[in-house]
Amino acid sequence: MTTSPRPVEVLVVEDNPGDVRLIAEAFKNGNGAHRLSVVRDGVEALAFLHRQSPYRDAPRPDLIVLDLDLPKKHGLEVLREIKGDAQLRCIPVVVLTTSAQEEDIRKSYELNANCYVTKRSGLDQFMATVRSIRDFWCTVVNLPPGD
Repeated sequence: MTTSPRPVEVLVVEDNPGDVRLIAEAFKNGNGAHRLSVVRDGVEALAFLHRQSPYRDAPRPDLIVLDLDLPKKHGLEVLREIKGDAQLRCIPVVVLTTSAQEEDIRKSYELNANCYVTKRSGLDQFMATVRSIRDFWCTVVNLPPGD
């Protein structure tokens, strides 16, 4: 008898409510078990990851989907802290942002982002992009074990 794998815990760090809604919709309609948690700025993201109040019982993410243009703490700063922390660095981080600037792409990879995806304009293109992220990271790859 086989047991079903535990759900993939996904942390979405995104301040745009419309994008959050679309990301949640794209993940909801996919194969594989997953649970989304959402935080709206860089400070909240780090509090969630370090399980600080009000996130003391937060699940450890298996995957982080990170926007760069965030209030309170820029996404690159969040990425730097994640990849600089021995407890967090193995969590894959997908940068999903509107910026297609070479400098942002270069800095993200220098900070060890696992991939950099530019948000595509148009509802269908955006949804297709998020579904491809979902399908790859939640059903194709082997993610590092959680705690």
